[in-house]
Amino acid sequence: MNATSALPAKDSSISSENTAIAPTVLVWDAPVRVFHWLMVVCFAGAYLTSESEAWRLLHVTLGYTMAGLVAFRMVWGLVGTRYARFASFVRGPRAVAAYLRSLLTHQPQHHTGHNPAGALAIVAMLALTATIAATGWATYDELAGEWVAELHEVVANGMLLLVGFHIAAVVISSWLHHENLARAMLTGRKVGAPNQGIHNAWRMVAALLLVAVVGFWYLQWCRC
Repeated sequence: MNATSALPAKDSSISSENTAIAPTVLVWDAPVRVFHWLMVVCFAGAYLTSESEAWRLLHVTLGYTMAGLVAFRMVWGLVGTRYARFASFVRGPRAVAAYLRSLLTHQPQHHTGHNPAGALAIVAMLALTATIAATGWATYDELAGEWVAELHEVVANGMLLLVGFHIAAVVISSWLHHENLARAMLTGRKVGAPNQGIHNAWRMVAALLLVAVVGFWYLQWCRC
């Protein structure tokens, strides 16, 4: 794994006015991108099948997958590439407030990796996902009373609300920064100086993650 760089994740020299013509660098490694889109698929699928007994196995399988994905992301957040590490983007309330204030100006802060507000949403979604998985497991195995099932539903609805805010924030940030953030999570590339990019996409780790998920799905469905 590559070592953490001493270079800052924020580049104040790149304003929202010139990001459209600025060079792009590799920021999101392949494991981060695969994790992101697998989470999208799993949460959407689990939520849509939550009220159906016929799709109970699919719902449970997607929920367990989300738990495994969160476990992977926690590890990758410690040993992964520069912008995947929590140390590079998790900031305190002052940084979040400063970033939000900058959005009201003509020169919002540009962060090569996650901005402070986005980082807060990511941490919240990881925590909510872990709670959803734990309460779902307890409900499925009938380890607790009805209150756990109700908590599971409340937290899932809270997650849906947070996802909605996250999507809205991505759209607004893309407009303010003149940078397609959704596309960046597909290509891995964002606006940045040449020395701010990562040098290895770690596609093999992403491939192993994908194989592990598909293999788990296969084993789950073979049991039925």
